[in-house]
Amino acid sequence: MNSDFPSSLILVGAGKMGGAMLEGWLNSGLHGPSVTVIDPLPSEAMSALCQRAGAQLNPKETPASPAALVLGIKPQMLDAAAPTLAPLAGPETLVVSILAGKTIANLKARLPRARAIVRSMPNLPASVGRGISGAVASPEVTAHQKLMADRLLKGVGQVEWVDHEDLIDAVTGLSGSGPAYVFHLVECLAKAGEAEGLPSDLAMRLARATVEGAGELLHRSDLSADMLRQNVTSPGGTTAAGLAVLMGHDALETLIAGTVHAARRRAAELSG
Repeated sequence: MNSDFPSSLILVGAGKMGGAMLEGWLNSGLHGPSVTVIDPLPSEAMSALCQRAGAQLNPKETPASPAALVLGIKPQMLDAAAPTLAPLAGPETLVVSILAGKTIANLKARLPRARAIVRSMPNLPASVGRGISGAVASPEVTAHQKLMADRLLKGVGQVEWVDHEDLIDAVTGLSGSGPAYVFHLVECLAKAGEAEGLPSDLAMRLARATVEGAGELLHRSDLSADMLRQNVTSPGGTTAAGLAVLMGHDALETLIAGTVHAARRRAAELSG
């Protein structure tokens, strides 16, 4: 077993994100029998994964005070789930939360025995091992516990630690919700292609491949995003003409800023 992983772990909530994280952990060396999964309605895929890995799924007796307790439920479910969760987190348990908007103070109020809490926000590409998470640790998190949390979050992609908890809502608005913005960009590109006469299926294939390729180029290149943009933009060419619309009067920049701000504001509203 990878020594950076917790010796025992309870995952509460094994939906799309929780399930992706569990699969990433197991693929990275987490010992399956050390895992307990609690989910009232597990998917067939999750049930099969737990069976293959030897992980416990909804056992009659849940281990108390595991080395790590990972909260993957929806934030709106926290209050209802708190009476069940509170006995699971002991004073030495590392609690890792991926609940949007729920602050460390929110969690401590509902898990009174918990001390060490990491609040994090992964994103959907975690399901293919290409996610990125923002994370912040409460003062009680030890160096070893932070290493465990880092290992868990790196099981599904990159991790960026921040020093101040108030930055996590901004992370949520940008990278947590960001994949949906990119998917909508693909939709918009495809519709624009249709408006210019392309068949709908061809327009969608072109739009998807364009965004996939641009993302891969960003991933592989050491150049900044603005330099990559400049490299593909010939003066007086077609790309320059299109960018004149997107960048004129800071049109796209203003729109994206408003989008991220609205998501950050909603994350803040989910606290409490």
